[in-house]
Amino acid sequence: LAVEVQADIGLGLPSFAHVGLTDRAVQEARERVRSALRNSDLGFPQHRLTVNLAPAELHKEGTAFDLAIAVAILREGGLKATFAEAGFIGELGLDGSVRRTRGVLPMCLRLAADGVSPIFVPAANAAEAQASGAEIVAIESLRELAAHLDGRSPVAPPGPAAPRRVGPPAVDLADIQGQQIPKRAIEIAAAGGHHVLLAGPPGAGKSMLARALVGLLPDLTVEAAREVTTVHSVAGLLDQPGLLSRPPLRSPHHTVSIAGLVGGRHASMPGELCLAHRGVLVLDELPEFNRNCLEALREPLEEGRIRLGRAAGTRVLPASFILAATANPCPCGNSGEGGNSACCCAPDTVTRYRKRISGPFRDRIDLCLEVRPAPWWRGG
Repeated sequence: LAVEVQADIGLGLPSFAHVGLTDRAVQEARERVRSALRNSDLGFPQHRLTVNLAPAELHKEGTAFDLAIAVAILREGGLKATFAEAGFIGELGLDGSVRRTRGVLPMCLRLAADGVSPIFVPAANAAEAQASGAEIVAIESLRELAAHLDGRSPVAPPGPAAPRRVGPPAVDLADIQGQQIPKRAIEIAAAGGHHVLLAGPPGAGKSMLARALVGLLPDLTVEAAREVTTVHSVAGLLDQPGLLSRPPLRSPHHTVSIAGLVGGRHASMPGELCLAHRGVLVLDELPEFNRNCLEALREPLEEGRIRLGRAAGTRVLPASFILAATANPCPCGNSGEGGNSACCCAPDTVTRYRKRISGPFRDRIDLCLEVRPAPWWRGG
């Protein structure tokens, strides 16, 4: 829901109160807004000031409300504007600068859907915000915004955002020599959206095959690109302008926590599963992952989404991806090998190692195959 910021200046001793179920970052906006207004020579009311973020029952978090709070105070203090309703997104620096914030794209999409126009965003987020299709005004400082609002110095609209250029995949399947059957399995997984598990000894090329899967996927459609870019915007991972045109590839380390995999302590913070939406999630050395992390994959593998229940509420986040996992046959990795690389693991050790992947989890993987090292004397 769009949040309406209201300000009231009343009689009484100078004070600044926030209401509306806000977190610590929003509460700290009082100091940022006060210093930004004073250092921008816009003044700060020396009376009792109350700022309300409505609806009150909706939990607010983050620093994106700073700009809207400052404008509400200026409007209550007598600043005239040429619009009846507008959107303001941005974090304020103590010097009055408007700083980059995460999650600008979904905020602009929500405001545009509610008919809010124009939308003022930090200049650093202008290219990202333009992907929403809304009327965007890029602002670099609070002083510049005040001059625009009262008509003294209108800000020119930002130019067209440059399309994002994406290079070739990090691993090209054509560069992998030999391994005809595993390569065929990767092609089938990409064509049908199947989850795949590659098992074999170290050095067989399992990780390269898994990472090559994303290069076989087609470019994202406009709607899919908007979904993927929105998720990365919320996570604050957009470092280039425009929509993401290629499916993402995420490969978390096996020491990742369950919060890092499925989502952070806030229900709105996406984890690795959501960041891999419409792309590929590579889990290298699958048995080494925490058992709780693997069991948390059951729902997204089957339904393409994940429900996050936190103290702030329960939200459903997109998590439709192709899983490409790799595993060694035993802890030493040489099970089934002969010669000098024969396995040295006890049978019960191998059994425990393989049981780290539960039956219900394995049932959700469509393709399971063994990858053997390619003989070097055959040229791959």
